[in-house]
Amino acid sequence: MSEIEREAMEYDVVIVGAGPAGLSAAIRLKQNDPDLEVVVLEKGSEVGAHILSGAVLDPCGLDKLIPDWKEKGAPLNTPVKEDNFYMLGEGGEIRVPNWPMPPLMNNHGNYIVSMGNVCRWMAEQAEALGVEIFPGMACSELVYGDNGEVRGVVAGVFGLEEDGSYGPNTEPGMELHGKYVFLSEGVRGSLAKEVIAKYDLQKGHQPQKFGIGMKEIWEIDPAKHKEGTVTHTMGWPLGSKAGGGSFVYHLENNQVYVGFVVHLNYKNPHLYPYMEFQRFKHHPMIAELLKGGKRVAYGARAISEGGFQSMPKMVAPGVALLGCSVGMVNVPRIKGNHNAMLSGIAAADAATAALKDGRAADELSAYEEEVRKGAIGKDLKKVRNVKPMWSKWGLLPSLALGGLDMWTNTLGFSLFGTLGHGKTDAEATEPADKHKPIDYPKPDGKLSFDRLTNVSFAMTNHEESQPCHLRLKDASVPVSVNLPKYDEPAQRYCPAGVYEVVQEEGSEPRFVINFQNCVHCKTCDIKDPSQNINWVTPQGGDGPNYPNM
Repeated sequence: MSEIEREAMEYDVVIVGAGPAGLSAAIRLKQNDPDLEVVVLEKGSEVGAHILSGAVLDPCGLDKLIPDWKEKGAPLNTPVKEDNFYMLGEGGEIRVPNWPMPPLMNNHGNYIVSMGNVCRWMAEQAEALGVEIFPGMACSELVYGDNGEVRGVVAGVFGLEEDGSYGPNTEPGMELHGKYVFLSEGVRGSLAKEVIAKYDLQKGHQPQKFGIGMKEIWEIDPAKHKEGTVTHTMGWPLGSKAGGGSFVYHLENNQVYVGFVVHLNYKNPHLYPYMEFQRFKHHPMIAELLKGGKRVAYGARAISEGGFQSMPKMVAPGVALLGCSVGMVNVPRIKGNHNAMLSGIAAADAATAALKDGRAADELSAYEEEVRKGAIGKDLKKVRNVKPMWSKWGLLPSLALGGLDMWTNTLGFSLFGTLGHGKTDAEATEPADKHKPIDYPKPDGKLSFDRLTNVSFAMTNHEESQPCHLRLKDASVPVSVNLPKYDEPAQRYCPAGVYEVVQEEGSEPRFVINFQNCVHCKTCDIKDPSQNINWVTPQGGDGPNYPNM
């Protein structure tokens, strides 16, 4: 919107997103050169408000960034003491022994953490070094220079009219210009998506793959709590319907993280990921743990799962993609925060060297080289075939062959080369008439809950008069295409109940978007089979407000 006049501020580096990648970059930049002008823009109401992660943290990234993090009071309070893997059936479970697993699967030396609290602490470290951090500042547009380079961002637009136009009470925001711009928005960020498309950064790489991760925090009976225990499960209730599994992490204060991940390349549009999560909690092993407890928080977020072969080109003129904007999750380890931190460090080192040489607004090729050939690339390359094996051959074959492949990769070779992913998750969705509807039990209100009740525990909020941030490319597609062909899966894949098909007697079906419920997971942008939904950032401060997720 070039006709809008805005004030502009100049920085050396502009960072979008105060997650582990963005904050690591900011800290490293100021460590390298205290005179650099660095700003971090965060769309959440505060740093950590939108952070949702497992999380068992491998501290290798933090070790490199702030070696004395223990002395400085980093909130890594719960070391992992016990590691459990189970294969679930509907009525029981089989313990998978730890000894056959490759060393990379060992959680010894890792910590159960709230990544929201870790990021809050990292923000304090960054500000102590002189980094400017502005929460509640959503970045809604990129600013391009005369030669097509990314020059900055537009942030802080408030008060748009409901149709998206500028009205008398609209605050136009401001432009923040940088010699380099780092995008660390997390999975499927709107600006990173624009950059990937504009500069064709995915060319030559496999399509990115995703999962939807849902998580609750429970306070449980102290007699059942085992601080430092990490449990992962596979099998029931998903079975052969979809890939995925669960995690149960015992942190301090008699709390546990209970989470469930569903890979989004499932074929059956009748699948209801949220209800699979709720059903999972009725497994005897989980139900006994949670019985008498209280759920205190809920959230959901998409997870990048494509791994090594799906990472796009990470740099374009003036801009670099960091962390989950690239996709750096180690799928079998269910860990990506350590790689996000390492990516922030690598980007900062590359930018510091470039700025020292008098460069600006070019491609930070040294950053990409470090990611692909350094610690991040080595971490992801060892496990690159686990996800495609699971997608192609199912749970049990991939468990055996994936384990073998991780072992041989640990030794420096693979019997399988590098497998491809094939279709995008949207393209994997098949017509509804090829599959049977799935009957899900009604939530009991004790262990399992309906979606809207749970969403209230995400404390999400959106100003209702603003434009809907879930944009339909063609408003007719949900009813004219998706409903007859796919039974409109948006009704089920959204973990927050945003989308409804309302059918009133004597009227045509209507597609309703309750955008106020949105928890910013981005699943709709990924899984919609017609690729008709475009998630864009709402105004700053809106969305979930996760406490200690």
